[in-house]
Amino acid sequence: MNLQETIDLTVSILDDGKAKDIETLDVAKICSFADAMVIATGTSTTHVKALGNAVAQAFKDAGEPPMGVESGPEPDWLLVDLGDVVVHVMTESARAHYALEKLWSVVPSDKQ
Repeated sequence: MNLQETIDLTVSILDDGKAKDIETLDVAKICSFADAMVIATGTSTTHVKALGNAVAQAFKDAGEPPMGVESGPEPDWLLVDLGDVVVHVMTESARAHYALEKLWSVVPSDKQ
């Protein structure tokens, strides 16, 4: 599966699961471990866990299992590592606190 197909499937699964504020960030120029990040908001820790598990399962079913899935027992943030794409599913409060969009939108001066 190429990068765009991975992003499209991820966004589709999150949208089907009623995730809010789904955003895709191109981080290829500022990151060595991924080319894109998909960030979405779940309405509760249960919703966050269900969304992350749905993304992981969809890629397992497609024959491309995630490299890893990380979360706590009552996750306010769940990460799915799909290789070139890293998926972050967060509660609204965690997303506001960590502000990943702001963090990953900074381009180092030597990369411009």
